[in-house]
Amino acid sequence: MVVQHNMQAANANRMLNVTTSAQSKSTEKLSSGYRINRAADDAAGLTISEKMRKQIRGLDQASTNAQDGVSSVQTAEGALTEVHSMLQRMNELATQAANGTNSKDSDRQAIQDEIDQLTTEIDRVSETTKFNETYLLKGEAGTKTINMKAHDAGLKGTLTDNGDGTATFVMDTLNAGDKVSIGGKNYTIGGTSDDLDSAFGTNGLDINTNHQDISVNGTTYKYYADTVKTKDGNKITAGYYSADPSKLADQTAATATGVDGKVTADLAALKTNAPAGSTITVGTKTVTLMKDDGTKGGTASDGIDDTDTTVISKKKAYELASKELLKANQIGDTKGSAKVGVGNTTTAIDLTNGNGTFQIQTGSAEVANSLAFSLHVGADADMTNKIQVNIDAMDSASLGIKGLNVKDDSGNAATYAVDAISDAISKVSSQRSSLGAVQNRLEHTINNLDNVVENTTTAESRIRDTDMAEEMVNYSKNNILAQAGQSMLAQANQSNQGVLSLLQ
Repeated sequence: MVVQHNMQAANANRMLNVTTSAQSKSTEKLSSGYRINRAADDAAGLTISEKMRKQIRGLDQASTNAQDGVSSVQTAEGALTEVHSMLQRMNELATQAANGTNSKDSDRQAIQDEIDQLTTEIDRVSETTKFNETYLLKGEAGTKTINMKAHDAGLKGTLTDNGDGTATFVMDTLNAGDKVSIGGKNYTIGGTSDDLDSAFGTNGLDINTNHQDISVNGTTYKYYADTVKTKDGNKITAGYYSADPSKLADQTAATATGVDGKVTADLAALKTNAPAGSTITVGTKTVTLMKDDGTKGGTASDGIDDTDTTVISKKKAYELASKELLKANQIGDTKGSAKVGVGNTTTAIDLTNGNGTFQIQTGSAEVANSLAFSLHVGADADMTNKIQVNIDAMDSASLGIKGLNVKDDSGNAATYAVDAISDAISKVSSQRSSLGAVQNRLEHTINNLDNVVENTTTAESRIRDTDMAEEMVNYSKNNILAQAGQSMLAQANQSNQGVLSLLQ
């Protein structure tokens, strides 16, 4: 028996310390709810858990970022809704102003006043719409030049907009006798003797071959072959006659000028003999040979018939069309760049050079650069986590309606304004569509981010959180072992008391 070393007590004490330490860890896990409270608890698990926590918190913030993006996009799109409404009202007003029943002064001025107010309000909305101190509709620092869309001024033909500030308009072919509307006025294309070829020659009705009836200034001429004889038995020369040659007394009467005389033997002779001012009709085709020498009160060689101002030459039609094309393409042109020419945009069209093909330089305006910002919707620094949002400036200059005028006497300015407003509506529609697409994308992004956060949190919980049921079993076990250890330590401390009996 020894008293210096009580190994039973030492062993009981050591096991009690182990149990107490385990009991302390169980208590910590149960009270904190975490299985890992320090790196020593699970070094590898802690590393994985913290990496997941970084991702979770980053994705949570990314979801918030996307929600803020939705709010900003909704703010811009909501403002453009009202811009759309104002443009639709301006379209109504321009259509109203284009009507010929308006009083030239008061009615169109009242319409112009409202259009001016709406234009100012569009500018104000563009200047003041903001989200978190960011102006959404007035662009950002710096300027750029934009080109207006090309317009055809309502003329019949083919317009090709090249998209680079230039366009080509090819007017439908004009022939003598054609009806054409230019600038809201109706004209008839008058002819010269050369125009009879295109109207009635090989490119038209070919009267030399088909011998249709010809009407000249109301007198109808029919074709008769050279087999027809006059009453004196002489054959006539084949050609057009206003009366049946077989009923005329002799060949001299048949060839005499006048109502009963021969007009011509063929188209070439008709071109030579038909006087200026004559109206020639074959079937449904009519050609008026212009009289443009100033002898009947007109201005000589101005392309306008001296007796009927609605009859004009092709060259005059091209000149008038070029002026209307210029007016139509000057709307919204704040830089004065709009031009219309032949061959190029610097050679103006006049009575000598028009050919039906017009080169157009469209109007342009200097506007603010588009607003661009990125929404970061991921937990990593990858650039693919950026969603780009671009919003064009939406002021009147950017929409191509700055200085819109509808109050001219003819109503043509209002007519051309309808096209310009239509372009503005299309631009706002395109911007709203773009914003709507971004919003829909962001909503899908938010749903995906929230789903990833949920699943990642679940995985992190399995690593980091305490299994309360399992840990409670451990705690109960360690609690019982602690009590047993304390009891055994007490018993071991009493085991050496037997030495006292040897000392008595």
